[in-house]
Amino acid sequence: MKKHWFLLITFFYAGILLGQAPERVDPPEEVINDIPNNLAATITAEDLKNHLSTIASDEYEGRETGTEGNRKASEYIANHFKTLGFPKVGDNNSYFQNVLFTWTKWDETSIQVNGEKYKHLWEYVSFPSRNAEMPMLETNEVVFLGYGIDDPKYSDYGNKDLKGKVIMVYKGEPMNKKGKSHITGTSAPSEWTTDWEKKMKTAHEKGVKAVLFIEGNLQKEISENRRFLVGPKMTLGEQVNPSEMYANSFNISTNIAEAIIGKNLKKIKKARKKIKKKGKSKSVVLPADLKLVQKKNVRTLEGNNVLGFIEGSDAKLKDEVVVLTAHYDHLGKRGDDIYNGADDNGSGTSTILEVAEAFAKAKNEGNGPRRSVLCMLVTGEEKGLLGSQFYAENPIYPIENTVANVNVDMVGRVDKKYEENPNYVYVIGSDRLSTELHEINENANKKYTNLVLDYTYNADDDPNRYYYRSDHYNFAEKGIPAIFYFNGTHADYHRTSDTIEKINFDKMAIIGRLVFHTAWQLANQDKRIEVNVTGRN
Repeated sequence: MKKHWFLLITFFYAGILLGQAPERVDPPEEVINDIPNNLAATITAEDLKNHLSTIASDEYEGRETGTEGNRKASEYIANHFKTLGFPKVGDNNSYFQNVLFTWTKWDETSIQVNGEKYKHLWEYVSFPSRNAEMPMLETNEVVFLGYGIDDPKYSDYGNKDLKGKVIMVYKGEPMNKKGKSHITGTSAPSEWTTDWEKKMKTAHEKGVKAVLFIEGNLQKEISENRRFLVGPKMTLGEQVNPSEMYANSFNISTNIAEAIIGKNLKKIKKARKKIKKKGKSKSVVLPADLKLVQKKNVRTLEGNNVLGFIEGSDAKLKDEVVVLTAHYDHLGKRGDDIYNGADDNGSGTSTILEVAEAFAKAKNEGNGPRRSVLCMLVTGEEKGLLGSQFYAENPIYPIENTVANVNVDMVGRVDKKYEENPNYVYVIGSDRLSTELHEINENANKKYTNLVLDYTYNADDDPNRYYYRSDHYNFAEKGIPAIFYFNGTHADYHRTSDTIEKINFDKMAIIGRLVFHTAWQLANQDKRIEVNVTGRN
């Protein structure tokens, strides 16, 4: 800075000597206020590599939620926050917000029809978290019950006694020839279609033992829910016994349905035609030798969100909080194979640790952010965004005081589209709730980092639906503006080959600086950003 002012003074006196009064030259903003730029410069490729070398090491065994490797990762993060001098704001005077999970997987599940056994995740699917233990259920008949609906405008149950029975139903609800629902009277579906619990709760209330849902495209159903079906399923908290809420259920292929129907296909077609044409239910009793088994393994596990808190310096603004997130969990081990998750999401975790250090440096130098900043590394993302869901429902700092969420998930690799230009990042969600958040990020990039900002995955019709698939979404659902930084997927996504030697640390450092500059502006501007967009979340 001294050098700049020396030049200005020299030019001033040179102008006097030449007999010309110089025009007034205001020093550029960067000269007057270069604090954020100096702070961002501490986010380096070398430091990011040091963090990731530990987080994505074999010692941490893929960091799967509820495992020893995940616990080690949380301790590493907490020790970093301790080194930075952050206060302990978590449970029991710690850096942790404790999160309880129920871990559920099948020990055995099977369907047998007339002596033929069918394969799980191929001919049928059954969700362990939705089903109670059913060691063996044998029956010689199945009741075809239309759509399994009991509504004032349409009912498949009527006065039928179905206690202890197995029923087979279609998904969705009856629609007439014009495509209008017999329940809503419009083309819009009712809750009987949109709420998967409704039919299962009704069946339970009616005493039904098990429901077989006929699935027109079973492979699509399996593909869309694979993350919840392959390996154990986790849910938040201690699980309520499904037998207290739902009838047991199986989503079955048309092959299994046809085996149960047998010679009664004409009766089923006639019943289906009556339902669609007149909106009146007709059941059919189907003789079939059916055997069902559902045996589960259930455990309770503990995990942690790790909290790094920087208290704001402005007495009027410090109760408002900017929350920065990245998930530190990954897929863990499968046998001897370790899913290290260097990019997913060791890269985001390392980035937030470096951003936290930049904020700590500001605080220590007397230039801390005006609003408070919470750097939170969350667990359970790979299990369904559970760690961030838990925080959003049980916030350490009031949700109404949360200004914005800045989320980083996979920023260490380069996808095919940008093979020739690694200095890019996909930005998702920035304008979904607040156009101001979008502008802040754009301006920060233009001034400091000059990355290519790609909004491809922010489109409302994005088939990948990435906006709904990372931790920022749990904040957005609460009406909090959220921005998600992402590098796109690659061939190593969710594979054992997602390892550290493939990470581009220089790229990571630039993205980390953009994350910092955006968060810095959110934490320091006079006016809290506004939610001014509706209808896109």
